[in-house]
Amino acid sequence: MSSTLTDLLATALAARAPLIERLAAEHTDAYRLFHGTVEGEPGLTVDRYGPMLLVQTFHHPLSLDSLAELQAFYATALPGLPLIWNDRSGKHSRIANPLPPEQQAVAETPCEFSELGVRYRFQARHAGQDPWLFLDLRAARRRIMQEAPGKSLLNMFAYTCGVGIAAAKAGARHVINVDFAESSLAVGKDNAPLNTLATRPRFIKCDAFAALRQYAGIGQPRMVRGKHLPPFPALEPHRFDIVFLDPPRYAKSPFGVVDLINDYAALFKPALLATAEGGTLVCCNNVAQVDREAWLDQLERSARKAGRPLREAEWITPEDDFPSLDDKPPLKTVLLRV
Repeated sequence: MSSTLTDLLATALAARAPLIERLAAEHTDAYRLFHGTVEGEPGLTVDRYGPMLLVQTFHHPLSLDSLAELQAFYATALPGLPLIWNDRSGKHSRIANPLPPEQQAVAETPCEFSELGVRYRFQARHAGQDPWLFLDLRAARRRIMQEAPGKSLLNMFAYTCGVGIAAAKAGARHVINVDFAESSLAVGKDNAPLNTLATRPRFIKCDAFAALRQYAGIGQPRMVRGKHLPPFPALEPHRFDIVFLDPPRYAKSPFGVVDLINDYAALFKPALLATAEGGTLVCCNNVAQVDREAWLDQLERSARKAGRPLREAEWITPEDDFPSLDDKPPLKTVLLRV
């Protein structure tokens, strides 16, 4: 007999009990409670963000019965946490389902949660589509906090600047967050004063290629083939102790193309050149079909070609709330000593 949704949710929660206990001791109240295909219901995820539960569907919407089953289970298992459902199963992953007015008000009300002692803002619904902090990157933020004390850090594709805020909280001496979306940086700017930070992070709105080329000392022209490029801030060449690189799967701008399948090197080379000798470059690739060993081989070849061979590579895998059937999680993160 096949398991009911309630059975699947209960099994997933029981499997996480030791992790949730450890995370609570680390002042963390944000984690994944149910992880889709791996736990028996493809396209369904349930995340806790402090005082809120966020349900997301990516393959097909929830039926009314399934939604009621989810609500009933968590009302008993985790009482007092409102549950908001965002259906993202349509084209472009936009949130499609309307909410009753009282739920909409809750979904749009800012709240706060903690991860590893760092405070972050959260809204279940906002102008964008993704949650303001990606929980599968907790392992990487944890590792950055171990590396950060006394170091300078460049956080590229910073989104809401979670890595940068965590680094500053851990004692980094200099933190720069770069993203092209002012709305994302604004969340980071709101997160900073929630915490007692060793340094005041900087937030720079800029195309990633333009920023990396300038920091790397390659330079970014204002015109290409006789055409003016969009405006971008002038940045002095600088090499950072730590560079964190978390690009989207694909993005195109007048400055270049981000393509994690076919051309990670286009970003990797300037990021490497913006990393200090003896420093640390952390690279992420969230494309499931990319084999991690083949990807690391590409990075090693690119580094040798740039005259900066890698000295060490350390894989950072998502924590136990993001289980994997084959030990090949879609998110691949590697820490490189350069």
